[in-house]
Amino acid sequence: MPRHLLTSANAEAYARLMHEGVDTLARRLASVDRPTSGRRPDEVGRDVRSVDLDRPVADLDEALAELEDVYLRDAVWFHDPGYAAHLNCPVLIPALVAELFVSGVNSSLDTWDQSGGATFIERELVSWTARRLGFGAGADGVFTSGGTQSNLQALLMARGEACLDPSTDPGESLARTLDRFRILASDESHFSVRKSAQLLGLGRDAVVTVPTDTSRRLDPAALDAELHRLRGAGLLPMAVVATAGTTDFGVIDPLGPIAEVCHDHGVWFHVDAAYGGGLLVSERRRGLLDGIERADSVTIDYHKTFFQPVSSSAVVVRDAAALRHVTYHADYLNPPSSGLPNQVDKSLQTTRRFDALKLWLTLRLVGAQELGEYVDAVVDLARAGYDLLREDDELEVAAAPTLSTLVLRFRPEGTSRATASELAPRIRTTLAREGRVMVAGTRVDGESWLKLTLLNPAVTTADLVRVLDAVREAGRDLLEQASAFEGAGR
Repeated sequence: MPRHLLTSANAEAYARLMHEGVDTLARRLASVDRPTSGRRPDEVGRDVRSVDLDRPVADLDEALAELEDVYLRDAVWFHDPGYAAHLNCPVLIPALVAELFVSGVNSSLDTWDQSGGATFIERELVSWTARRLGFGAGADGVFTSGGTQSNLQALLMARGEACLDPSTDPGESLARTLDRFRILASDESHFSVRKSAQLLGLGRDAVVTVPTDTSRRLDPAALDAELHRLRGAGLLPMAVVATAGTTDFGVIDPLGPIAEVCHDHGVWFHVDAAYGGGLLVSERRRGLLDGIERADSVTIDYHKTFFQPVSSSAVVVRDAAALRHVTYHADYLNPPSSGLPNQVDKSLQTTRRFDALKLWLTLRLVGAQELGEYVDAVVDLARAGYDLLREDDELEVAAAPTLSTLVLRFRPEGTSRATASELAPRIRTTLAREGRVMVAGTRVDGESWLKLTLLNPAVTTADLVRVLDAVREAGRDLLEQASAFEGAGR
């Protein structure tokens, strides 16, 4: 009997080794006092390359000690109050308990004879999400690896529906039809929309940028005009993508008015709510998503504002029939005559993890109301940070937050915009090397800014002040160094 296989005979050994692994991680978690080590890529890479993968270690203790050196020491810890960079959340413990079962049982969510009850757990969670969206009984969907895959599948279904449009010439070659399809989105939409267009064979010109208003929200009037222009040019609008929570500013497009325009033009309406989807469980802010119930498809990332481990996402459609555009039959998986409930009929993937279990156990132990309170906590924190920044003499804030992002930069009085733009990425690099604070960077109207993404409901205003202080201190030091350098050159 192979001693490392998870079998009935090895159940006790499995439990013992898992306990040792959990103990190691718990000890490391207890000692974390900064989000990252700050070590350079060449240092980390050298340690990893020094491991001889052809010579196994003697036991788990040695393997775990090695793991500390090549992974845990330089991991980025999203739960640390100094982490405020990307859309990464600390995770809920019930979801980690579920991971134990997801990996240990290793169900594959493609066919019934590989998943059993997991099939219906996933289906029930899709139905739960659909009800939260305001969809009717005819809705359906499937879990995916993340927002990029969810957006791709949504646009694939939109393309399938567009091919059925009466205005599409059935005698026209597919290549020519693809060349005429257009997707409309704002310049604040996620890059995966453009990536999806390329993967679907539509080309670089297929995504048409629709102007935004002064709040960086897609303008419904401009959308209406653009749809008329495209039709007049003999092109085929395939889908409109609205965003409920843009990556940089957390902006939510006006979903109701956009839905009305899409309805008038008969165009598929997709909402990318990868970031803002957590508002579905917020009792205070659910209204920000009004109009999403009119979407044809919606992307939700549970591994953002539902505080789940990656990966955990879904694409949900208002009409289950649209899923037929991703269905392929293979006799060994889903023969039409089987009558069995197969999730592979709905998915771009074949073998697929039972990621839905993480959300299931979270809802059973935490509940939707408490999840909503966590979402509100991070949005409240961003608002508190904005109020602080508006009164700050050295830090400039770009806009009021809708969700939990703040775009800012170091710009004391008398500092030009060009200098502030030049300093922003240098501040970010300085902070990352120190390891105490991690912030992200972005560009706004051609200039560099810093971005704080707040997704930790345990972070306090005092914690946020410490992050802002670190940004300010790094900016002062860099500005002083620049001044000294200029003075020495005179």
